[in-house]
Amino acid sequence: MDKIIKSDAEWRDQLSDLAFKVTRKHGTERAGTHEDFPKTPGTYLCVCCGAPLFDQGAKFESGTGWPSFYEPIAPEQVGESVDRGFFMTRTEVHCARCDAHLGHVFPDGPAPTGLRYCMNGVALTFEPAD
Repeated sequence: MDKIIKSDAEWRDQLSDLAFKVTRKHGTERAGTHEDFPKTPGTYLCVCCGAPLFDQGAKFESGTGWPSFYEPIAPEQVGESVDRGFFMTRTEVHCARCDAHLGHVFPDGPAPTGLRYCMNGVALTFEPAD
């Protein structure tokens, strides 16, 4: 997978203000503000580069107000790094292709992985299955 690298100006031209703030500046959307995705089969893509990240079948209701998944489509599609912001240590999740900040992963999800990929909805787009 080839890395996608763009300047802030190029990302700003492509993204909404909120999507830019979240994906390029490591922001977070308010909980409950972006849970308007369909419940039909499909794939969640990176809003920045279109990389396939999560399958609808791995989505679950976490009660947090952010879209949550128990696993990515493939481990190599997402990267992780340590986030020490807000006086805590968390594991940040980003798109492996373009480094867009997506959200965080926590060890309190459902089976089969026990993980909760808590994503910013504005960082994702939905592509329905054919």
